[in-house]
Amino acid sequence: MAVKKVAILTAGGHAPCLSSAVGGLIERYTEIAPEVEIICYRQGYMGLLKGDFITVTPEIRANVGVMHSFGGSPIGNSRVKLTNVKDCLKRGLVKEGQNPQKVAADQLVKDGVDVLHTIGGDDTNTAAADLAKFLKENAYNLQVIGLPKTIDNDVFPIKQSLGAWTAAEHGANYFENVVTELGSSGRMLIIHEVMGRNCGWLTAATTQVYRERLDHKKWLPAMGLDKRKYDVHAVFIPEMALDIEAEAARLKRQMDVLGNINIFLSEGAGVESIVKEMEAKGEEVKRDAFGHIRIETINPGAWFGKQFAEKIGAEKVLVQKSGYYSRAASANIEDLRLIKGCVDHAVECAFRGESGVIGHDEDHGGRLRAIEFSRIKGGKPFCIETPWFVEMLKSMGQPKGAKVAVAH
Repeated sequence: MAVKKVAILTAGGHAPCLSSAVGGLIERYTEIAPEVEIICYRQGYMGLLKGDFITVTPEIRANVGVMHSFGGSPIGNSRVKLTNVKDCLKRGLVKEGQNPQKVAADQLVKDGVDVLHTIGGDDTNTAAADLAKFLKENAYNLQVIGLPKTIDNDVFPIKQSLGAWTAAEHGANYFENVVTELGSSGRMLIIHEVMGRNCGWLTAATTQVYRERLDHKKWLPAMGLDKRKYDVHAVFIPEMALDIEAEAARLKRQMDVLGNINIFLSEGAGVESIVKEMEAKGEEVKRDAFGHIRIETINPGAWFGKQFAEKIGAEKVLVQKSGYYSRAASANIEDLRLIKGCVDHAVECAFRGESGVIGHDEDHGGRLRAIEFSRIKGGKPFCIETPWFVEMLKSMGQPKGAKVAVAH
């Protein structure tokens, strides 16, 4: 396929891959087809609807390698769903009677774009799928190629999403400092709230990385530097059953011995119970344009702290959230390798005329390919039977089980 001009956009929340993925796409096109024009829409689909973009100049191409050392998205993100006409209208992105998908398609045509690269999570790629379908059904000769960004690592059927490894590493680094607060009070309960709306992968992986770091430290128990005190004593993720009374009894026994407890909590664990409580009280549960509960408004960490504090005899509760810290990091070596492979394949697909989301397809033997948009969806659960996770829970003395209703 003749590719003369491509556009790039990033959307959704941040992840430690956006800046590098944008930079990688620009580098690869410049390497193999420097004549291809490149533009980057500002603020994701918002910029596309408004026709607001950055033109990639020779100066940008020559220096784009610096993007690998930055987190966030220099070109900007937004949460815009093109099929949510009401929200687009409310935000002034379209006019009354306009179809946001047609506005976006016409803007791509106006800007002379042959290939649109979207970088985002399941919502972004679902929006890309909707747009790709609209383009095809309405005879627009345009390709859409997505890259999977989500620190939750929860996109079907992608084996590993960009940025997740880095987020786990930085979440562990974050807690290495937070955990020292265990000495600031007697009977301290520290809750480390990790991002993960429906999937516990990031919480589990962050716990694993953190505990591996503990194994490489030297300890001095006689002076209070006891590995047992710094360890993680419980992990709560959405995929697991949770009996609060039983867990409180187990953790109280450890509190009585150690004088502190550390819990790693996925923000999505227990959300159903929290929402039921709020609705029973007549409180509003806020949601975003995609219909997702805005978790930051319901504060799961505080809820869990309240549930456990009295039951385990905690004198002080400290809730700390690593989400914005970890998702804002620049990509680590593992993710840089993954990003490189994915962006190179994305450019190859552009010239072959293939659309889809680039990733290692779990249904095709883990092969890197352009996965059909129709097969992309979010909410992939973390498998709690994963051997390293089973062993980790066993070493903590924590029971494992498939998700059931939260017990009270």
